[in-house]
Amino acid sequence: MASAAEQLAANLNLGVLSRATELKKRIWFTLGALIVYRIGTYVPVPGVDTAVMAEILQQHGGGILGMFDMFTGGALGRMTVFALNIMPYISASIIVQLMTAAIPSWEALKKEGESGRKKLNQHTRYLTVLIAFFQAYGITVGLEGMRGSFGAAVPDPGWFFRISCVTTLVGGTMFLMWLGEQITARGVGNGISLIIFAGIVANLPHALVATLELGRTGALSTFFIIFFLLAAVGIIAAVVFIERAQRRIPVQYPKRQVGNRMFGGDSTHLPLKINTAGVIPPIFASSLLLLPATFSGFAAGQEETWLTRIAQLLAHGQPLYMALYVALIIFFAFFYTAVVFNPQETADNLKKYGGFVPGIRPGAATAEYFDRVLTRLTLVGAVYLCVICLIPEILISSYGVPFYFGGTSLLIIVSVTMDTVAQVQSHLFAHQYEGLIKKARVPGRGPGPAPMPQRGAVVRRR
Repeated sequence: MASAAEQLAANLNLGVLSRATELKKRIWFTLGALIVYRIGTYVPVPGVDTAVMAEILQQHGGGILGMFDMFTGGALGRMTVFALNIMPYISASIIVQLMTAAIPSWEALKKEGESGRKKLNQHTRYLTVLIAFFQAYGITVGLEGMRGSFGAAVPDPGWFFRISCVTTLVGGTMFLMWLGEQITARGVGNGISLIIFAGIVANLPHALVATLELGRTGALSTFFIIFFLLAAVGIIAAVVFIERAQRRIPVQYPKRQVGNRMFGGDSTHLPLKINTAGVIPPIFASSLLLLPATFSGFAAGQEETWLTRIAQLLAHGQPLYMALYVALIIFFAFFYTAVVFNPQETADNLKKYGGFVPGIRPGAATAEYFDRVLTRLTLVGAVYLCVICLIPEILISSYGVPFYFGGTSLLIIVSVTMDTVAQVQSHLFAHQYEGLIKKARVPGRGPGPAPMPQRGAVVRRR
């Protein structure tokens, strides 16, 4: 008995090693793809003076260009082939998701399963090309009119530069979209999210070094820096806790008799996240509020206009900016939650398959119950988003910390990390169960049914 147990343990250890080898291949593929992405963020677009671009971005870094440069990992400031990054694909995905709730034919595609999902993905790709083309052309035309202390951003403007620049930027976005799909299929985690994650994380060392340099020069006290780092750890723990928090609504399926056998009678739950909208509300809210600052920054040097006064009132740290930021986050949290979760449709699906919430009548009463619970959860999630997004604004405006730790960047980093770790664990669990099932079916190595004889084979009987 002891030898059999030792043999089984040895077989399991060998299986774990082989499964780890497959997981290592996936991880190495993911790391290699991200390295290719980071190399591309340093390949400049032909015909653009990078020194002038860096100066212009430094002057207008407080606007929407600074936020996009954070998402691209500095590629926009260096004006590289990945300057647009994967943002056109994200915009196209959000638009398709919103249109799915508005266009009946697209809503029907969503309900068709895998085939409908493939068609919606194809629509998303086409829309990505269209958005990337318009964004690239707008950047190209804008580059021709930009000038810095070193001269013009484009020394030789014209249609040749426009065609080459638009082709390069659109091609870079399409390559990143393909690279993200390859990471999702052959690597670990969601490829699109990991590309954005890599761009944000690439800026963290520079921000941390800048903070420590302020401490060395005496601009920030050592006690404040230590408190800031400890608070950052606490904020990360709070974000992880809230992002994993769920409201589990119990769902019961009745028993039914077919012949002499009973089926059903299962109890399960419907998980509702506190932050159903995810990172979308802060992105939308900050984008809208940063538009006046961006336009007024490009109009610098001219006489003061109403746009300049609005930009001053909506500057980072101003009371009006924070009040509108909170209001827009709450609005987009409720709006996007209503788009991604339909209480009436969920209640109808439960009623269709015989499920019900204990104590609630199926149908309209269940939909009202879902809507009431979801409204309370969304309010809590919106308050949580407001707190996380206001912390960096207070630190920057009151204490001059050059570390934008919070808001969209923190939410993306934590969410992508949690999703990637969960996928690694699911790969290990799936392979472990698969290995145990295979070993249980091998004759002579454990319990399990004997293999079925092939067609035409002679079965000998003793």
